[in-house]
Amino acid sequence: MKRVFDIGGALAGLLFILPFTPFIAIAVFLESGWPITVKLDRVSAGRIIKIYKFRSMKKGAEKEKINLDHLNERNDGPLFKLKDDPRVTRVGRFLRRTRLDEFPQLINVLKNELSLVGPRPHEPEEMLLYPPEYWQIFLFKAGVTGISQVSASPYLPFKEEIKMDKHYIEKQSLSLDLKIILKTIWIFFTKPDGI
Repeated sequence: MKRVFDIGGALAGLLFILPFTPFIAIAVFLESGWPITVKLDRVSAGRIIKIYKFRSMKKGAEKEKINLDHLNERNDGPLFKLKDDPRVTRVGRFLRRTRLDEFPQLINVLKNELSLVGPRPHEPEEMLLYPPEYWQIFLFKAGVTGISQVSASPYLPFKEEIKMDKHYIEKQSLSLDLKIILKTIWIFFTKPDGI
């Protein structure tokens, strides 16, 4: 049932974004050229996958990350967060603010690499820094949205975020998934500048 729920939701989301895709592609291309999308390494269901996003950063952004580590605003764990990241383009800031950059991940859902709802998909190098009692999170299929994304601010303390992901795994149900999806849609339409 969860898989049927994922496929239906992913198709609905892709149909929603389809009319906007040419405009997003043109905007990204005019500011910073090709490619329009990026593939990023993330961990889901115990393996590394490539997730799709509309490109919101300038080319070569990953190589510059090491030079920005000292500015990390999430220094309570392995995650990297920088509100005014200089690598983000003007179009990219708009895509992130409206969360339109996330929609290509629905292709990952159709490919059965992600679920609509699940733990946040983290980078492989971040996984190595998780406390051992939370390693089970990486064996669960990650989600496009999740309980930590809709429950608090983007600057939720790392320990709180992974506790929420673990809680979701232990309590996961279709009714909980539906509640998270509805809250995600509500946030998308009512809070374009963040949770």
